[in-house]
Amino acid sequence: MPGARTGTLRVIAGSARGRVLRGPAAEGTRPTSGRLREALFGMLDAAGADLSSVLDLYAGTGALGIEALSRGEGRCTFVEADAAACRVIAENLERTGLAARGAVTHRRVERWRAPADAAYTLVLADPPYEREATWAEIERSVDGALAPHALVAVEHAARAEAPAALLGRSKWRDRQHGDGAVAVYRTDAREDAG
Repeated sequence: MPGARTGTLRVIAGSARGRVLRGPAAEGTRPTSGRLREALFGMLDAAGADLSSVLDLYAGTGALGIEALSRGEGRCTFVEADAAACRVIAENLERTGLAARGAVTHRRVERWRAPADAAYTLVLADPPYEREATWAEIERSVDGALAPHALVAVEHAARAEAPAALLGRSKWRDRQHGDGAVAVYRTDAREDAG
């Protein structure tokens, strides 16, 4: 969203906590707000997210995948269509000291397919709010490439309803913050104590 850039984009927690990330390269890029990232990672923590093999789709600045890398010891693949945004992700990985654990792929999500041997434990997706086809694009790109216990988290417009299921997982939580919301999908329906 043009004009949506407010404040400094920083890593919230973990080994790179407080590090400043470079903002969007493209005018249409809408980085996930700090409040929404904090809410998302709180939900992922409550769900027992495994951060060992992370996939960040529609990566933009890389803030979501970098947050996961900062909080865990795993690796992250970033998929982004905009070449300038890919350079921003690479720069942000360098700024945070996490470059050795990240791989940036310059490709549109709808044309990208996960490698045959992939077993992602966490998928993070922050597609453009106005695109209707994104849920199907996410399913096609990672279908068959998830670990059995994998979680999938998708940011979406708060005014839009997230589907009840995605990639064989049920919607566990859907939290709203301002104009944005994030839906978390997992394989079972157990609730945490909180």
